[in-house]
Amino acid sequence: MTFPPLNEQLDLIRRGAVDLISEEELARKIERARAQSKPLVVKFGADPSTPDLHIGHGVVLRKLRQFQDLGHQAYLIIGDFTAMIGDPSGRQKTRPMLSADEVKRNAETYVEQVSRILDASRMKVMYNSTWLSPMTFTDVIKLAGSYTVSQMLEREDFHKRFNEELPISLHEFLYPLAQGMDSVAIHSDIELGGTDQKFNLLVGRELQRHHGMEPQSVLTMPLLEGTDGERKMSKSYGNSINFSDSPDEMFGKTMSIPDTMIARYFELATGVPDLAFIKQQLEDKNTNPRDLKVRLGQEIVRSFYGDQAADAAYERFRTMFVKKEVPDDIEEVTISGVSPILLTDFIAERKLAASKGEARRLIDGGGVSLDGEKVTDTKTTFQPTADGVVLKVGKRKFLKIYAASN
Repeated sequence: MTFPPLNEQLDLIRRGAVDLISEEELARKIERARAQSKPLVVKFGADPSTPDLHIGHGVVLRKLRQFQDLGHQAYLIIGDFTAMIGDPSGRQKTRPMLSADEVKRNAETYVEQVSRILDASRMKVMYNSTWLSPMTFTDVIKLAGSYTVSQMLEREDFHKRFNEELPISLHEFLYPLAQGMDSVAIHSDIELGGTDQKFNLLVGRELQRHHGMEPQSVLTMPLLEGTDGERKMSKSYGNSINFSDSPDEMFGKTMSIPDTMIARYFELATGVPDLAFIKQQLEDKNTNPRDLKVRLGQEIVRSFYGDQAADAAYERFRTMFVKKEVPDDIEEVTISGVSPILLTDFIAERKLAASKGEARRLIDGGGVSLDGEKVTDTKTTFQPTADGVVLKVGKRKFLKIYAASN
């Protein structure tokens, strides 16, 4: 097997990564793989704690696909055993334990979902119950003896809960050890995960050393915030864009993200080649962020469903939301001039609100939209178009605003 040169591989591997522990180790492994024509074992684990993967998971999966494209062997570890324990990462309280039936139902669609990004023909799928379930209580005690309580409390979420006198169940300490045993079982060369998984991935390194193995390298990717733009993407937070969503759902959810998240979504959720140009456009005051958001929505849908579905989702969104509830006898107005108009001033001047202050309160409360997109910034400006822009204020006030023809 022929692999690309070391520098070419490292350039691609580094791209977008937060941590690479350590690059020197990984370089040695890549050189050895090239010399021996033997691909590296690259591991990514996913617990089926919910039935759906989302585009936040896709950030790491796309990195794993890059390893595949470089010629290395991707391992998908489905954590059917660890899902019953529950990953404590980022948790302020103990996660309820799942039943075996719940985990089995959730896991059934994972391979198909992951295959939308990974090359299924070059992916090995394993379930960690294969090696964790046969462990005896003696084995578990020996495993627990490989780490100390003080080492566990170095983990940020455990440390915080301990200081705040919040409960930490003993089984939560076993989770990173169980995940680390996955790396031992498959002799992992490198493990990928989000930044919230860094502690767990490092435990895998230590357990491999404990078992006389060369420790895996660790690569972490950024966590993608959800559609609320605040918390990390999670179905439990109701802010996720799921692999299983329909094209219309994907597009509609993307259109709901805050404008401040557009560049980050392009960077982490797509593979667009002109990211620098997109960021430059966002800094241009003449750019309507909605136009870039439309492209973002189409890019995300396209990556899962193709060009035709992406175009159709956009058209249905326009039909459903831009024209939604717009009365047939909507009042129309034509505005001359080319300068952007401050929306709060316009609403007050047209008596759509009692005052500029009331207009600002309506915007803060989510009661104002332009062409079906909710306005969230009281400093928003707009420009009329020849086709007309639909302004909705409150539940029943509509105005279609046209630009005067030259």
